[in-house]
Amino acid sequence: GSGGFRKRKHDNFPHGQRREEKENVNPSSALMTSFKSFQLELDTRHDKYERLVKLSRDITIESKRTIFLLHRFTSAPNGEEILNESEIRLDAVRRKIKQVAQELIGEDMYQFHRAISPGLQEYVEAVSFQYFIKTRSLISVEEINKQLIFTAEDKEETTNTTSNSHDKQPHTWSLKVTPVDYLLGVADLTGELMRLCISSVGNGDIDTPFELSQFLRQIYDGFTFIGNTGPYEVSKKLYTLKQSLAKVENACYTLKVRGSEIPKHMLADVFSTKTELIDQEEGLS
Repeated sequence: GSGGFRKRKHDNFPHGQRREEKENVNPSSALMTSFKSFQLELDTRHDKYERLVKLSRDITIESKRTIFLLHRFTSAPNGEEILNESEIRLDAVRRKIKQVAQELIGEDMYQFHRAISPGLQEYVEAVSFQYFIKTRSLISVEEINKQLIFTAEDKEETTNTTSNSHDKQPHTWSLKVTPVDYLLGVADLTGELMRLCISSVGNGDIDTPFELSQFLRQIYDGFTFIGNTGPYEVSKKLYTLKQSLAKVENACYTLKVRGSEIPKHMLADVFSTKTELIDQEEGLS
């Protein structure tokens, strides 16, 4: 009848017969060897994917630590020491990215892009944050990719040249940040610039919020040109970018209108309460 249990084809054969057929399979046949090669290829690809996920996690952690260090730039008495230490940490991050580039030799990067994308986005955020503190401008994706071209160390080159004198191949590795990862990293940068604005006001710096407001407005205008034509992740970051811009513009408004009324040591508290109110209103709407 309708809804009854339909018997599968292999149920017509007894279990003993299926077991005998399994035992009669020749492991050295062409079909079995091809499937074993498929299994080996999938296992090696899975192991490489897991190694790349771990490297991406290390890149993310070290990049976040660099960002936290750079936030001390406004309050530190000697900012050059902070920048030098951040450069040392970014060099350590780039050594991790070099390991990623070595793992991807001979591979299609886009097959492993999901494994390395979070780390690359966080690295773009850290590098662009440091670059903005130095130059008050936005680093380009070409400049980022120039820093991700790696060569072998001198010791490795000397040993390779002595052992293989006939094979004179340059040992270089490179990893290119995709345009999508660059845009997502720049979108996350706006949140750090908003925090930089609040902390600079708390330290008595009145000029930085107005510079940040103009800079964030230019980034926001650039993202609006992309709109919904870009990837889904980019359009999703546009809301967070708009939030950061609104908080910085609100800080500039408070400085311009009520800056003379509020003491400098209380400005940061006023901005923090105002940003909390903005978050609550956006959460209700």
